[in-house]
Amino acid sequence: MTITKSCAASSTGAAATGLRALPPDITPRKAKCMLAQLNIRNLAVIDEVELELCPGLTVLTGETGAGKSILVDALALALGERADSRAIRTGTDRCEITATFEVSARPDLMQWLTDNDLDEDGDCILRRVVTTDGRSRGYVNGHSVPMQTLRELGEQLVDICGQQSHQSLRHARVQRDILDHYGGNGSLLTAMARGYERWANSLSEFEGLQNAQADCVARSELLRHQIGELEALNPQPGEFAELEQAHRLAANSARITEDVTRALDQLYAGEDGSVHATLSGVRRRLDDLTAIDPELNTATGMLAEAEILVAEVAETLRHHLGGLEHDPAAQAQIEQRLAGMHELARKHRSNPLALPDLLSELSTELATLETSDQRVTALAAQTRKLEQDMRESAEALTAARRSAADTLAKQITEHMHRLGMPGGSFGVDLRPTADGLPGPHGIDHIEFVTTANPGQAAGPLATVASGGELSRISLSLQVVALAMDTVPTLIFDEVDAGIGGGVAEIVGGRLRDLADQRQVLCVTHLPQVASQAHHHLRVTKLTDGHATRTTVSRLDRAARVEEIARMLGGIEITARTRAHADEMLGGKKTRKAG
Repeated sequence: MTITKSCAASSTGAAATGLRALPPDITPRKAKCMLAQLNIRNLAVIDEVELELCPGLTVLTGETGAGKSILVDALALALGERADSRAIRTGTDRCEITATFEVSARPDLMQWLTDNDLDEDGDCILRRVVTTDGRSRGYVNGHSVPMQTLRELGEQLVDICGQQSHQSLRHARVQRDILDHYGGNGSLLTAMARGYERWANSLSEFEGLQNAQADCVARSELLRHQIGELEALNPQPGEFAELEQAHRLAANSARITEDVTRALDQLYAGEDGSVHATLSGVRRRLDDLTAIDPELNTATGMLAEAEILVAEVAETLRHHLGGLEHDPAAQAQIEQRLAGMHELARKHRSNPLALPDLLSELSTELATLETSDQRVTALAAQTRKLEQDMRESAEALTAARRSAADTLAKQITEHMHRLGMPGGSFGVDLRPTADGLPGPHGIDHIEFVTTANPGQAAGPLATVASGGELSRISLSLQVVALAMDTVPTLIFDEVDAGIGGGVAEIVGGRLRDLADQRQVLCVTHLPQVASQAHHHLRVTKLTDGHATRTTVSRLDRAARVEEIARMLGGIEITARTRAHADEMLGGKKTRKAG
């Protein structure tokens, strides 16, 4: 396990367990917000590292392959970057990274934590756990959070500039993003994107309706014909069921008359053989016996009630017969209307009972289609208005970009001169897109152009800049852009590749200047950069023949002399090399960071 102690610790050597305090004249003032501690367990060749960090410029050096960039990768994981379980140290089942930040002096970050229910007494501790089965979990102040939340917070705490930054600078999208970031165009970009989305949605709806209008005309004609047929028939709710019942009665009227008449005769009309006469005779005979057997009174009473009931039934049947009338003309009319309903229902593949509802549905559809012309007209006007608004947003964004481009070009050109390109120049070619149509990012084609020599025409950065020139321009852009950022901790991972000599010393000075107000960590192979640092960490890879592990040591001045002498080159470190390294460090004692 490697434990690299705090900035205030004391040590007489370069051991990983101590640190000699830096002289007062080169100790930077404490950053208002910074990465205070980074703990790593079981990542790649690191078994365990506990690293306490300081304000100012801290460099990480070491032999190639020692694992310097692993520290940057670990921090990126803590900030929510995509995890790869293959990076877990062999023989272990998980890796864990914890990054502790001091944020008490940043009300905006404190408020963000509070708004997301993550505030814990002013702490800001990000933790990431990745297991060999591919699972990954993120935590903020002990609370489990989605990766998106971890990334959102991480973007406010740390900005990492990696080795790939140089090559990505060749892409038009990256150049556009750099210019917009430099110009502070966030709100204009948001307005542009929203305006474009509203216009595109309106245009899509307008074109869809316009293309469908031919079909609408044919459909409207069909609907008018169908509605005309239905309105001519004029089916009423419940009418079909009533007509069916009336038709059944008319069709069976003769049978009903015959059977009801026969029933009436059997119940009442016949003299001796009717039901009523039979009941009356039985009642009278039993009535004569009630004087002898009083218990027959109950039976005679029931028979009397039965006589009355039969008489009432007979009266009902006589009344029904009086209302029965066979009207062939009325029956024919009913049959004709039923046939019309069946025919329309068949044409519409519907049920005759549903014809009134069908008429209502078709009428509603026709009304909608008849208003489509009005909708197309309204959408056309709306789309034109939204396009005008969108173009105004695009023009405002273009104006802001043009202003930022002029200032950025001047600043980058000045940096190029300082970084060993005295005749170089940098510019931003800003012109309308080829089709002249705005997109979600505006209406501008943005391209960085440069030339390394006076009198030489500027050309696209992506094609005319050499590797070394691209490195210096990329570094200049990063320094200028980050100087305007509010992110408290900046990480540079070998962004000084491709430069050396006096230019490297200037780069180191620029990084040190950045560290006056913010915490800067830089992975470097250049002694000219390392000698400019307030703090120096050496990354070493150790092996015992069975296992390999990486350690991190905080260097005191004597150890820094040895490390910078090693970086200066040569198979053996000579007294002259040490003297050179000592001179490089000695020249920085009088420089103050704040």
